[in-house]
Amino acid sequence: MNVLLVEDDAALADGLSHALAQAGFRTTTAGSAGAAEGLLRSQQFDLVILDLGLPDRDGSSVLERLRARRDSTPVLILTARDAIEDRVRGLQRGADDYIVKPFDLRELEARMRALIRRHRGSFGTLLEAGRLTLDMAANQAMIDGETLLLSAREYGVLEALMVQAGRVVSKDRIAQRLAVSGEELADNAIEVYVHRLRKRLESGGVRIRTVRGLGYLLERGDDA
Repeated sequence: MNVLLVEDDAALADGLSHALAQAGFRTTTAGSAGAAEGLLRSQQFDLVILDLGLPDRDGSSVLERLRARRDSTPVLILTARDAIEDRVRGLQRGADDYIVKPFDLRELEARMRALIRRHRGSFGTLLEAGRLTLDMAANQAMIDGETLLLSAREYGVLEALMVQAGRVVSKDRIAQRLAVSGEELADNAIEVYVHRLRKRLESGGVRIRTVRGLGYLLERGDDA
């Protein structure tokens, strides 16, 4: 699950990023409104954690511009502003949740997962195709209950395909889910990860089909 953390306090951003990584989130950080907007236009995220007190302008401007583009990515405001008026204003501008600093990490993680589940239109975190199961809460893939040993990038590709199972997912969309701030993917990286996944999924009753010029499609073996 890809998360954009918009926070200008470098120490807090670094500590929270490490904590979220332990919980299974892939976190990209931005220290200003301008940096956040650039990332939101170039990459796809499952959730945005947004501070309001940013150095270049108020964080609410990021939220307003995101919603003006009709982008429904869940936004969780994480701020020191604790007045009721601030909370109401943030929710009215399109935030999905609002947490005041200092906060409890367990509550933050629980609310993050709830927002992502709600956005995906599912009350659970398990996705199934054939004998393949993806547990998004644990970041694990299993065939007949046996855990597959996948790298973080391989898991990211599989998650992107499983969420859209039965539909074509473009290489650009997969690359956006894998992208880490400041790190470029090699031109053939997606093909390499797909090739590895195909070998690992042979016994799972599913296959990854290449749709030339469009992307990849995850389908059940009996639908192939």
